Amino acid sequence: MSLDEGYLKVLQGTLAVRPLTREDLPAVLEIERQGYSHPWSEAVFLDCFKDTYRLWALCQDTELVGYAVVAYLVDEAHLLNLCVHPGVRGRGAGRQLLRFLLAQAGREGMAQVILEVRESNSVARQLYASEGFSEVGLRRDYYPAPVGREDARVLSLRLSS
Repeated sequence: MSLDEGYLKVLQGTLAVRPLTREDLPAVLEIERQGYSHPWSEAVFLDCFKDTYRLWALCQDTELVGYAVVAYLVDEAHLLNLCVHPGVRGRGAGRQLLRFLLAQAGREGMAQVILEVRESNSVARQLYASEGFSEVGLRRDYYPAPVGREDARVLSLRLSS
């Protein structure tokens, strides 16, 4: 499905992905606050509304329950943020959103997707590994933590052409 075909892709049951809009930001910020000890600010999200970014909203019926922010540079997609509402975690919503953005990146000619994930986020690390990501590096003291800083694992996935 191309972006010109209505942006909407039904994922599973009542879950669907569509482009994220500025009007979604209040819901995004609430999910962000619930999902992270050091959430992104509204200004950071606003700065992502550029041609080189893809912002996706995961909706259950009409309610926004997750989002993803991906930066495109040449042939590389950098997954900067993927978060789902605590009420839908563990039900495959994050996996559905991840699979959508991977497929979309492939359709748009990206050769690989990279991301950073907190070393302590074992659930996310297991998700990415199960979808074929492999560890390619470590960024020491990358993330702010409740006390000090936390390392990030750098993961990569080659997309088939």
